[in-house]
Amino acid sequence: MKIFGTDGVRGQANSELTPELAYKLGRAAAYLLNPLDKKKAIVIGKDTRISGDMLESALIAGICSAGVNVLRLGVMPTPGIAYLTRKLEAMAGVVISASHNPAADNGIKFFNHEGYKLSDELEEKIEHLIFNEMDKIPYPTGANIGRVENVTNSIELYKEFLKEAIDVDLKGLKIVVDCANGAASPITPGLLRDLGAEVISIFDQPDGLNINAGCGSTHLEALQEAVLKEGAHLGIAHDGDSDRLLAVDEAGRLLDGDQIMAACALQLKRQGLLAGNKVVVTVMSNLGLKQACERYGIEVEETKVGDRYVLERMQEIGAVLGGEQSGHIIFLNHNTTGDGIITALKLLEVVRKTGKPLSELAALMERLPQVLINVRVKDKNSWKNNAAIQQVVQQAEKQLGKRGRILVRPSGTEPMIRVMAEGNDQRELEEITKGIAMVIEKELN
Repeated sequence: MKIFGTDGVRGQANSELTPELAYKLGRAAAYLLNPLDKKKAIVIGKDTRISGDMLESALIAGICSAGVNVLRLGVMPTPGIAYLTRKLEAMAGVVISASHNPAADNGIKFFNHEGYKLSDELEEKIEHLIFNEMDKIPYPTGANIGRVENVTNSIELYKEFLKEAIDVDLKGLKIVVDCANGAASPITPGLLRDLGAEVISIFDQPDGLNINAGCGSTHLEALQEAVLKEGAHLGIAHDGDSDRLLAVDEAGRLLDGDQIMAACALQLKRQGLLAGNKVVVTVMSNLGLKQACERYGIEVEETKVGDRYVLERMQEIGAVLGGEQSGHIIFLNHNTTGDGIITALKLLEVVRKTGKPLSELAALMERLPQVLINVRVKDKNSWKNNAAIQQVVQQAEKQLGKRGRILVRPSGTEPMIRVMAEGNDQRELEEITKGIAMVIEKELN
C-alpha cells in the first residue's frame, strides 16, 4: 500500500490521516533517519489547522518512542521548517500541513538534514516499515527515550534569515498582505514593516478552521478589492503553509507564478545571477512564459507537475530559479524548497530596483488563455486506460492542432483529474475542457 503522494502524506485529518498513522510515521522515520550521533534531533513545525496539535502529539510520541529527541517549532511556514532543520543541525524536519487544502485536511512530510524533501526510496522504506516491520523497531527505556524541547525563538531565527534575501528597503511602498489565516500570519506583515513598507494585513487571525477559507492564494478576490480600496502599490497572497505566493498589481489584476518568475528571471539575468540563463518550469506553465524568456535569451526547461521534479531538474542543471504557475517558486540560492516569503521579497526587490509598477512587470509576458477544470473522481489513476476519455482527449487535440495544447493529469494531492487547455480562443478552450470533463465525470463516477 502507498501512503506517500507527491507532497508527503495527505488526507482528511482523523479519518484518512489518523493519530495512529502519524505515530507510526514518526516512529518509522526516526528509526530510519537516526544517525550514530543520537544527540541530533528531529525538528517539527505545523500550520494553523485545528488538527495540527493532535497530529503533532502523535508524531512526537512516535519519534520519542524510537529514542530520538524533538525540537518543536510551533506554527511555522513549511520553508521555515526546511531552513531551521539546517540551522539547528537536526537530523530531519517534519511539516504538519496540507498547504492550500481546506482546514479539514492535513498532511505530514519530511525533510532530510539538508532541508530537502526525502527521496522516493526513503519514503518507500518508511512505508515498508509501517506495513511490514513495525515490530522490529526497538523501544528504548530510561535515559534513552527521546525528549522534547520547545524552540522559543523560531520565528525570530526565520525572520533574520529572510532579511538576508533582500538588499533594498521598502520605504514608500504600500502593500496589502493576505496571510490565508495560515502560518505566515505572525511573520510576513511584521517582516515587511521592519523593511520599511506600509502594510495592510488581512486574513491574519487563524482560529484553526479558517485557514485558506475564502482567502489566500486560491481565493484572491478579497485581496484584489483591498488593494483598490487602500490605493496600495500591490498585494501579495500566501497559502496556508506559505510555500506559495501570488500577487496583485496596483489595478487589482492577478500575477500568477509564471509572471512572477518572468519578472524575477529577467532581473536575475540583468544582475548576472541567473545561472546558465536557465529557468525550470512544469508542463502547466503558460506558453507565454516560454515566449517571454526566449525573447530575453533565457532558456526554459520543462518538467512534469510537482515541485520535487522542478527541484530535481534545477539541481541537475545548476539552475537557481524554478517553479510552478501556482506560485510555488524556488530560489535555490536562498532556500531548498518553495518559499512564499522569499518570493515576495525577490519580487519587491525587482519593483524597487526597476522603479516599475507591478502592472508593467507583469506585461513582460503575454499570458495566453488557459482554461483549467478540476473533476473530483473516485479513482484518479484509471483515466489513462479508459477508452472514452482517451478518445475525447484525442479529438480535442486534433481540433486545436498547432493552435494550442491539452493537458490531462491526476492531482498529486487530491482525488481529482485536472483538465487544462491552452490556446488563443477562450470560448473554444472552455467548450473543449467542459467536454472532456463531462466524459471524465461520466466514466469515473
